Amino acid sequence: MKNLKKKFRFRINLKSKHLLAIMTLFCLCCIVSTFASGISTAPLQEAAGIVIVPFEKSIEKIGSMIRSARDSFQDKQDLIFENEELKAQIDSLTTQNNKLIQDQGEYQRLKELYDLDQTYEEYPKVAATIISKDPGNWYDTFMINKGSKDGIRVDNNVIAGKGLVGIVTEVGSSWATVRSIIDDSSSVSAMTVSTSDNCIVNGDLELIDEGKLRFEQLYDQENKVTVGERIVTSNISEKFVEGLFIGYVSEVEVDSNNLTKTGTIVTPVDFLHLKDVFVITVNKQDMTDDSAADTAKSVQEGADEE
Repeated sequence: MKNLKKKFRFRINLKSKHLLAIMTLFCLCCIVSTFASGISTAPLQEAAGIVIVPFEKSIEKIGSMIRSARDSFQDKQDLIFENEELKAQIDSLTTQNNKLIQDQGEYQRLKELYDLDQTYEEYPKVAATIISKDPGNWYDTFMINKGSKDGIRVDNNVIAGKGLVGIVTEVGSSWATVRSIIDDSSSVSAMTVSTSDNCIVNGDLELIDEGKLRFEQLYDQENKVTVGERIVTSNISEKFVEGLFIGYVSEVEVDSNNLTKTGTIVTPVDFLHLKDVFVITVNKQDMTDDSAADTAKSVQEGADEE
């Protein structure tokens, strides 16, 4: 019995390409036999319509979806490309804008130096750039890139912006150290422009946070000094040449002795962002010696004439 079952048991093992060929041949045979027999093809057409039309619609819908997805992908790629181009343009414009801002700042600094040079044209000067400073936000002590080989000496006055910055305290061949007037140890003999009343301007690193300096020992017996008064270095200063602008009076109050006044000055110099300065290469002592020499020469010439 088992052997009999084995005889009737068989397995169909056809490859797909063989099956496709058989089905194609079968369809062709059906078509030929239909035309040969004259049987109406309407039932076949109707069956084909029922099977093929929905299939075609499905294929068309799938194709439309594929095209839509492809177009969407292409649009996305185009947007990504345009976005990258826009980013590159923005980076380029940002770089150009930063360069313009730097150039504008450099122009402003050079213009201020030029104006300062014209304001104090009677004094010989050397332009210098700050190369380092003490720790902290303020330029209370700093180093410049010019020194003795450029004619700079100790006690040379330093100016920047629109007024007095400080004084040279140390000098090397190609460098010099400057102590600014905002330093706590700084003291400048000053005077008012309108009345020539003398006072002392002291540095104060706490007060400079408000952009101010402190003055004291102002003798103003006639009460002419008011807010807005210009303060400059005085003619009796030992180390500062006369007439260097220090600032404007912002506050004035009478001392307890009722003889002198104390107050604050708004400085025109930005001690938070110093970069370029002028060093006046003649000292107050030089000018005093020259004046004394001129006086002695005049006296001698007068004596010779007699």
